[in-house]
Amino acid sequence: MEFALNDDQQMFVDAARKLNERFVQPLLASHERLKGLPKEAVQSVMKKVADLGLTSARIPEDEGGAGLKMLDYGLIVEQLPPSIMLMVQPHEATTTRIHFGGTTEQKNRFVNRLISGDLIGATGSTEPDHGSDPRGIKTTATPDKRGNVVLNGRKQWISNAPTCDVIYVTCRMPVGDGGYRMARVIVDRTESPFETRELEMHGLCQAPLGEVNFDNCMVPAQNVCPESEDTARLLTITWLANRPAVGLMAVGLAQRALDMAREYAGVRKQFGKAIGGFQLIQSDLAEMETLIVTARLACYHALAAIDRGERANGLSAMAKRYAVDASEKAIAIGMRIHGAMGLSRELGLEQLARDVRTLTMPDGTPGILSLIQGRELTGIDAFR
Repeated sequence: MEFALNDDQQMFVDAARKLNERFVQPLLASHERLKGLPKEAVQSVMKKVADLGLTSARIPEDEGGAGLKMLDYGLIVEQLPPSIMLMVQPHEATTTRIHFGGTTEQKNRFVNRLISGDLIGATGSTEPDHGSDPRGIKTTATPDKRGNVVLNGRKQWISNAPTCDVIYVTCRMPVGDGGYRMARVIVDRTESPFETRELEMHGLCQAPLGEVNFDNCMVPAQNVCPESEDTARLLTITWLANRPAVGLMAVGLAQRALDMAREYAGVRKQFGKAIGGFQLIQSDLAEMETLIVTARLACYHALAAIDRGERANGLSAMAKRYAVDASEKAIAIGMRIHGAMGLSRELGLEQLARDVRTLTMPDGTPGILSLIQGRELTGIDAFR
C-alpha cells in the first residue's frame, strides 16, 4: 500500500493547480458571484479541462478518451473549485453514458464534440417529485406516426441545464400492453428545442443549475438509446465514482479553510501573543486537519477500490456522505477561529460554508447514502 503520489499523479495535481490559478480563478472573479456562468464561459471551461482529460475520464484511450484511473481523476477534482467541477462532472458523465450506452450513430454524432467541449452536456434524471427513486419518473417519450418520439415532462436540479446543447434524458416509453418501460433519449437542443429556467441556489451559485420543461418536444427516433440489461447499471457505475469525487470537492473547500485558519492563527494577536499559541486554537486546528485527512482518505479508498474492480457501492456512498459532513464541520471550525471576520463576505469563509452545504445533495442525499451503505452491510434493501 502506497500513500505517496507517483510522478504521474503529481503531474496531474500540479497541472490542475496551475489551471486553477491561471485560468479558473480569474474566470470566476470576472463574473457575478451569485449567478450561473454564461454559456461562453462554461464552454471555455470545458475546452480547458479537456486537456486534463476531465471531459472523457472514463472513456478508454484506445476509444478516444483519457482513460484515467478514478483515483487519478479524484486527485485532479480536489484541486479545482466545486463550482467548476459541478459543470464538468455532469458533462463527463453524460459523455460516458452516450459512449457506452449509445448506438454507433449516436456516438459518432455526439461523443467527440462533447469530449472537445464543442458541445455542453447534461443528464436529466431528477424531477420535481422524484429524485432518489428513478422508477417514479413521470416524463414520457411517446412514439408518433412520423417516426419521432414526443417528450413531455419536467426535470429539475439539472446541472448545466441553462447552457447545455445536449441532454441525456431518463423517461418512460409506452409499451404494447398499456404499460411503460424505462428509456433514455438524447435531446439535441438545435433540432428539438426545450425550455430551461435557471435556479437560484444557497451555494455554488456560479455552476449553472436549472429546470427543464419538455412540452411536446419532438425528438428523432434515432436519438432513443438502445435498451439492455446494462443500461441501468451504467447509470449506477457513473454514480459510484461521482460520489467520492463530490466528497473530494468538499475536501478541497475544507483544505482552503484550514490554510486560511492556520495563517490567521499566526498573525492575529490577543492577550499579547499570536492566537496560534493558545491551546484551544491548536486543538481546533488539529481537529480541522483530522477531519480533512480522514475525509480525503475515505474518498481515495473508494476510488482505488473502483480502480481495482471491486464492488464499491457502500464505500462510495460512505465516502461522499462522510467527506461532505466532515468538511462542513472543518469549515465551521475555521470560521470560529477567525471570530467575527469569519462571518464577513470579504474573507470568503462564509462562501465556503454555503458551498460545502450545497454539496450534500448532488449524487445522493446523506439519508439515501446511509441506506445504500446499510444495504451493503446487511444484504437487506431498505428501499423496497
